[in-house]
Amino acid sequence: MNALLQLKGTTAFFIQAIISFAVAVTAMALGIAYMPAPVWIRAFLSLGGLYLITSTFTLAKVIRDRQEAGAVMVGRPESPLPPNAPYVDPSQAAWS
Repeated sequence: MNALLQLKGTTAFFIQAIISFAVAVTAMALGIAYMPAPVWIRAFLSLGGLYLITSTFTLAKVIRDRQEAGAVMVGRPESPLPPNAPYVDPSQAAWS
């Protein structure tokens, strides 16, 4: 569990990421809003921007979930047993 806690970023990095995201989205929205183009072109670019944002969040979540799943399984050898089966080290067995 400590390995998962060490992966957590600092509060300053979290705030920087939020500010960076807000600035990027605001700049994109203002750029599209003030672009000298017909409304349908600006609407198309706005939808494309929203799709990019949502797909980026989805990709980040999938990557995070895969990394967390890999971190949980670290240290456990490959086994044909199901993932929730208890691990027993055969070298520690008292009956052999």
